[in-house]
Amino acid sequence: MSVNTLPIVSSEGGIGRYLQEIRKFPLLARDEEYMLATQLRDKDDVDAAHKLVTSHLRLVAKIAFGFRGYGLPMSDLISEGNVGLMKAVKKFDPEKGFRLSTYAMWWIKASVTEYILQSWSLVKLGTVAAQKKLFFSLRKMKKQLGVVDDNALTDQHTKQLSTDLGLSEREITNMDRRLSSRDMSLNAPLPSEEGMEYIDLLADDRPNPEVIAAKAQDKSWKSGVLEEAMATLPDRERHILSERRLSDDPQKLEELGQHYGISRERVRQLEVRAFDKVKKAVLELSAEKGLIPAM
Repeated sequence: MSVNTLPIVSSEGGIGRYLQEIRKFPLLARDEEYMLATQLRDKDDVDAAHKLVTSHLRLVAKIAFGFRGYGLPMSDLISEGNVGLMKAVKKFDPEKGFRLSTYAMWWIKASVTEYILQSWSLVKLGTVAAQKKLFFSLRKMKKQLGVVDDNALTDQHTKQLSTDLGLSEREITNMDRRLSSRDMSLNAPLPSEEGMEYIDLLADDRPNPEVIAAKAQDKSWKSGVLEEAMATLPDRERHILSERRLSDDPQKLEELGQHYGISRERVRQLEVRAFDKVKKAVLELSAEKGLIPAM
């Protein structure tokens, strides 16, 4: 099933309405959940999948609200959680004996936390388990140490967290700085230049249209030359060369040998001979067309 078949969280202002909508979906008894999960597994029943997902949308919202302190739209957190829920429903095995909510909780949290890590900054955050733990728990740890979120950690606090988490003091200091100040938007206005944004100062490294057109034309010419050169080969050599050198999934010498009733060594010889012929023909045709100097 698709995310588009679920109730949509349109914006922050629409959270209340969304919560009202998802409360309309009934919770499932254990027996009903088992029956639906079995139908999905055995018959790929889309209706069963829809009921399993919609009955757990409230769980997604509850988990997503637990991550609302990271400055991201609640609608996005819920949407990502719904993606995790659908993955859980697809992989859920009712024969294991536990409820879908127990299994789905981990998929939902994984989807939401991964989204937060990807969205927090354009610069990649650490991905090791200890660093992820630090990212999501540093605010709580600072509060326990009596440090207000906006204030930096003292050297003593940093050393204590380094020991507790098994991370270097530098990693903890860097993470604290990242959490204390979000990245500036590239669309923020420049204070010194009216009507300009920070993005206007970035160099555009993309090739200009003339370069793109020239490359496309050059590719077209080379493809045409190769096609003409291949046409000069006998059918068998052309087929062998195509399957061995031009295919995304090259055939083995043994397979082509069986196809033509010859040895693998003979196939290899034909391949080399065909390649040499094509190489020579490409050089001659390229010279004729002015793509390279005549030899």
